[in-house]
Amino acid sequence: MSSSLLRNARVARLSGMSVVVYPRALWVGCAALLLLLLAVVAHLMLAGRPLGLDEVMMGLADPPGTPPRLILQIQEFRLPRTVAGALAGACLAVSGALTQNVARNPLATPEILGVTAGASLGAVAVLVLAGGGHGGLSGAAAAVGLPLAAGAGAILFGGGVFLLAMRRGQDVLDSNRMVLVGLGATALATSLVTWMLTLGDVTNASQALTWMTGSLNGRDWAAVGPMVQVALPLLLVSAAAGRWLLLGAFDDNTARGLGLPLRQSRPLLLLLAVLLAAAGTVMAGPVAFVAMVCPLAARQLCGTVVPPMAATALMGAAFVVLADLVAGFLLPQALPVGVLTTVLGAPVLIALVFRAQRRTS
Repeated sequence: MSSSLLRNARVARLSGMSVVVYPRALWVGCAALLLLLLAVVAHLMLAGRPLGLDEVMMGLADPPGTPPRLILQIQEFRLPRTVAGALAGACLAVSGALTQNVARNPLATPEILGVTAGASLGAVAVLVLAGGGHGGLSGAAAAVGLPLAAGAGAILFGGGVFLLAMRRGQDVLDSNRMVLVGLGATALATSLVTWMLTLGDVTNASQALTWMTGSLNGRDWAAVGPMVQVALPLLLVSAAAGRWLLLGAFDDNTARGLGLPLRQSRPLLLLLAVLLAAAGTVMAGPVAFVAMVCPLAARQLCGTVVPPMAATALMGAAFVVLADLVAGFLLPQALPVGVLTTVLGAPVLIALVFRAQRRTS
């Protein structure tokens, strides 16, 4: 690991301070940012009746004389969906980077560890069991109740998996046990969701099933606005936690010697991952494989031991926005975004399994 770090790192000295810079990671981050900007513009142009670039810019800037209908199309119908997709992708990708590196296992992602399943359980309980309104809730209750329920479900299942994966009386995390317990927690949450769907009426159950696939349909500022205020601070905190991830890539004894408080850092990093996964799931549903594919791609492209948080977030945001554009508007039959991410991500999971088998054989 140390040779890889030294090969890709450069030291920049500014005003008597030395800063470690990874030029390759900077280039990848800039490319991911450009891809995200292009994806956002394309989404605003093509998510519905095709609009020209000048119309999109006019609808965003709102200069005098802009048709009210164009402002409504861009700012009220298309922009909330685009923002929700970008933030959901960023949150899920960063959450996956945190769990993969804390557990030191590329399969230890929020969907495998029961975090997104727990969030889905809480959200479906609100959607199906609460009476009245769109999707079971209306107004402020929909904006507050669903995120709280999803967050509570994610914390409950994610925290339970973490506690069961710890070796008794030690601060050592058993990676294999974590994945196995996570699979069991996911199966339990999925079974409870299926049971809850039988309790609600047909309309609410149908809406819940669509949401569980991973969908951005019907997103508006009333639902997206509060989650933006939650997601952005979490993403900023995760960027600051990058040093902990880098130190945690060493073995436990080396990490302790370098000053990493393992007993405190691991629970905090996993809590951050759980909150990010909950926020992403609330905005877009349990969109599959974003948390697995994007951190692996960021690490491979950047040539670093730990995927840079900024590049990972940008890749996740661009991935979900582009997937929603293709699945929802460019295919002959519109599909939820989670269907397309699953189709694209499943081969990656299969490749990881075969790669692990070759290493152990």
